[in-house]
Amino acid sequence: MIISYITWAPDPEIFRVGSLAIRWYGVLFALGFVTGYFIIQHFFKKENIPLKLLDQLTTVMVIATIIGARLGHCLFYEPAYYLKNPIDILKIWEGGLASHGAAIAIIVGIWYFSRRNNISFWRMIDRIAVVTALAGFFIRMGNLVNSEIFGKPTDLPWGFIFVHASDVSLSTQPRHPSQIYEGLAYLLTFVLLMVIYYRNNGKPREGLLISLFMILIFAARFLIEFLKEPQVNFENQMLLNMGQWLSIPFIVAGLAGIYLIYRKKAD
Repeated sequence: MIISYITWAPDPEIFRVGSLAIRWYGVLFALGFVTGYFIIQHFFKKENIPLKLLDQLTTVMVIATIIGARLGHCLFYEPAYYLKNPIDILKIWEGGLASHGAAIAIIVGIWYFSRRNNISFWRMIDRIAVVTALAGFFIRMGNLVNSEIFGKPTDLPWGFIFVHASDVSLSTQPRHPSQIYEGLAYLLTFVLLMVIYYRNNGKPREGLLISLFMILIFAARFLIEFLKEPQVNFENQMLLNMGQWLSIPFIVAGLAGIYLIYRKKAD
């Protein structure tokens, strides 16, 4: 049987000047913030929220995302190593970010921002959910260019051979391009949330968008994890991997949010 596949070997670097390398991952990561900035700016204008708060919100989001994603990886996936070598937590350039950690930190950051500026937390977190879904798409495309966080072997015609995989033993078989699966799930979630926002003229029920975000994003993550290679060795001994265990509370919270929203409506 002839197995067709896609050979994937892009250069993760766009260009290099001396020891400074500009990488596609960094550009795509930043693109998530830039597009998010302009979308939130549009929301603020539509809802008459003072634009002077936008830069403050952006700062909170950037700090929360980077710190949360980094600490999430270090504490959820490699706690033994990083607790012994805490200074290495600062070495973000060596890789290692976790979306679940970023999600937790963003929630805390938005709570701080909302309380400081006397704005509804649910109103803010709903709108941040929309742009976060889009940012997740860009980040997964960055993972794709980096040939990381890919799937298990497959004989499907769209399987990728990741030539530049960090582990050479994983670079010879066609594998699920799980980064694309996740990226598309995030992009579709973004489109759905935008549609709901505009169909409600910028005034969806408070908590609806973030609840849908948590259900759709983390349910997709939970299911796609079955197709992915373990990120750390201890996951081989687990019934579910770390990404799946961490996704369950978010899915439950999203379902609880939907229940409470429509129960309140019924009352």
